Amino acid sequence: MSMPAEEFERLVVSELDALPDDMVDGLDNVAFLVEDRPADGSLDLLGEYDGIALTERDRYGFGEMPDRIVVYREPLLALCSDERELRREVHITLVHEIAHYYGIDDAQLHELGWA
Repeated sequence: MSMPAEEFERLVVSELDALPDDMVDGLDNVAFLVEDRPADGSLDLLGEYDGIALTERDRYGFGEMPDRIVVYREPLLALCSDERELRREVHITLVHEIAHYYGIDDAQLHELGWA
């Protein structure tokens, strides 16, 4: 499937806005980004959390660089055949990466059906 970058970004924002308030209200100092591909150029990674999970923070104070949640456009487009499927996969990717922010690891996400 193909989609212009600007349209994909609007879709990601729409899916982020559709997430439950109790999931996103606790996010503090997190930047959401869309990039074409991971640094290694692969199509295997759909999203990535780059930061220190809440459960692992010793101190977190004023002036800290924001954590980042990155959604990778090209891997998601390669995986999906239509916009409905793309929205579903973006939604799952956002939930998965936000869960890492809260300290939920891949094993727990798998048990919950989000990995």
